[in-house]
Amino acid sequence: MSRVWNFSAGPAALPLPVLERAQRELLDWNGSGASVMEQSHRGKRFIAMAQQVEADLRQLMDIPDYYAVLFEQGGATQHFAQIPMNIAREGDSADYIITGHWSEKAANEGAPYVHVNVAATSKADNFLRMPARETWQLDPKAAYVHIATNETIHGVQFKQAPEVGDVPLVADMSSDILSGPIDVSRYGLIYAGAQKNIGPSGLVLIIIRRDLLERPMRPTAKIFRYVEHAAHDSMLNTPNTWGWYLAGLTFEWLKDNGGLAAMAERNRQKSELLYATIDGSGSFYRNPIDPPVRSRMNVPFTLHDSALDAAFLQESEAAGLMALKGHKALGGMRASLYNAVPLEAVQALVDFMHDFARRHG
Repeated sequence: MSRVWNFSAGPAALPLPVLERAQRELLDWNGSGASVMEQSHRGKRFIAMAQQVEADLRQLMDIPDYYAVLFEQGGATQHFAQIPMNIAREGDSADYIITGHWSEKAANEGAPYVHVNVAATSKADNFLRMPARETWQLDPKAAYVHIATNETIHGVQFKQAPEVGDVPLVADMSSDILSGPIDVSRYGLIYAGAQKNIGPSGLVLIIIRRDLLERPMRPTAKIFRYVEHAAHDSMLNTPNTWGWYLAGLTFEWLKDNGGLAAMAERNRQKSELLYATIDGSGSFYRNPIDPPVRSRMNVPFTLHDSALDAAFLQESEAAGLMALKGHKALGGMRASLYNAVPLEAVQALVDFMHDFARRHG
């Protein structure tokens, strides 16, 4: 079997050692004689694993004790609504910073549960840059300020947490969590779908300051209440045991490979190599994003002639380069460079891009 270089935006590449270990343990996990998917989530083996997975994540991200860590089901989109249900009261407002498709969708999905104040947006600039911080119209009485730290479609990224005063900062980190060190204490709540840098789809990681769990909230079923999930160690109902297990293998892989500082350096090298190829192509390839906010995770680009798109995709796939088609909202191409994508994959991509430009330029 020959594996391809996978540039999918999500579900995305998983580290090969993680897949190989999961393959080895599929039929007999931890000497139990059964798969992890066949184990009771309330059994000693699974509970011990879950505790170790959380401990590894806390170590990797240096998560303070005054934050709870939840391993939830669903996707991040579900939590666009569930977050205001939990940390905003009826009648509260929340500030949203709109920098692309996903932050805009978060605002739309949150609107039934909180008054959405679009405190800043770069939509008029086609999301090619971040709205300047001095233009943000923040409300000091807002329940929270919401950002998407990385926009997978539009390819812009916050390189550090913005200053928002005493209002809790809520961050959708689905596509750049674990890609480098962050100061967790700058955030009130971090959430991330697993299917980019953590593991398979169907799992959502939530890191929430414990005082926010105690906020009064509207009458809501227990299954939607973060405080209930925290009280039951994310086992209020049967969790995504397979996703939890694979997340744990990924955390071990990260620790074995130098942790988040090492990932940050690898991701810097990969993205700089690809951006240099685009910028140095004499306009054969183009990425119009303001360079300081270009994403290190998702690199959208276009060809100088869109009539070449089909040939580029066909030839790149034949060369073992998977999932380079851009999102339907923008067209063109997109290469996602998550942690599991090695530098060798990006080198193979840029080699192909040079050759394609030579033949079609």
